[in-house]
Amino acid sequence: MTVKVCMKRNVVSIHADTTIREAANIFVKKHIGLLPVVDDDDKPVGVIGMRDMLTLELPDFVNFLADVDFVHDFGAVEDMRPSAKTLNKTVQTLMKPAITVEEDCGLLRAYSLLVQHNQHDMPVVSKEGKLVGITSRVDIGTAILSAWLKTDK
Repeated sequence: MTVKVCMKRNVVSIHADTTIREAANIFVKKHIGLLPVVDDDDKPVGVIGMRDMLTLELPDFVNFLADVDFVHDFGAVEDMRPSAKTLNKTVQTLMKPAITVEEDCGLLRAYSLLVQHNQHDMPVVSKEGKLVGITSRVDIGTAILSAWLKTDK
């Protein structure tokens, strides 16, 4: 089985000159966790995820704590928001390189890439490198598990 059978095809993407504020609006309206950043030929040049966006909200000290379990309340920090200056920067300042798979990639290889790169979602491209879908750990996992259900009891 290949990624093509389980990927989402209605993909929302953005360009590198999209502002962080505009990207946040898309995340909220579309209720998604990953935005591929594409060039004018619809080829992925990067990705920005919900995790990348929320790092703008997290206090700096979180990066220095080995364990945040003992922090039960962030207090006044909870009400802080990124500045207008930050929100007006382009997503190019936050995006990460795009790890992609071709649509004819096998499910186990695709899942392995997601695990290896600590990602939950991944853009899917055509042989020409154009964005054609998004797949996730859940998409791939359920496709694999559905094959289990077809085995003899």
